[in-house]
Amino acid sequence: MNIPSELKYTKDHEWIKIDGDIATVGITDFAQGELGDIVYVEVETVGEELDQEEVFGTVEAVKTVSDLFLPLTGEIIEFNENLESDPEVVNSDPYGEGWMVKIKISDTSQIDGLLSADDYKEIIGA
Repeated sequence: MNIPSELKYTKDHEWIKIDGDIATVGITDFAQGELGDIVYVEVETVGEELDQEEVFGTVEAVKTVSDLFLPLTGEIIEFNENLESDPEVVNSDPYGEGWMVKIKISDTSQIDGLLSADDYKEIIGA
């Protein structure tokens, strides 16, 4: 299972890549594996300011629909529109082309509360 050490994680299986005050967010390799074949990603919150752990969208797999939780308070500034026509890229490349949103971080102190790769591995038993 792939859990890149340079990323941060949440207990809800989102990964976060921090670049200054911009964060790129997606779901982990573990999460996409548990969900199965992803058929649709919906994010209708672009341009909105959301609080940490608020739902920013949903991911739909063949068997289930799962909420996506924002790991940090901020404004959703971009949605990966490639997912509209090619949602299965979340399965094949969850940490690369399968990213979901970019946010402008409002409260950088929240970064300290995110999980390291080792902490996340403990949660999922890897």
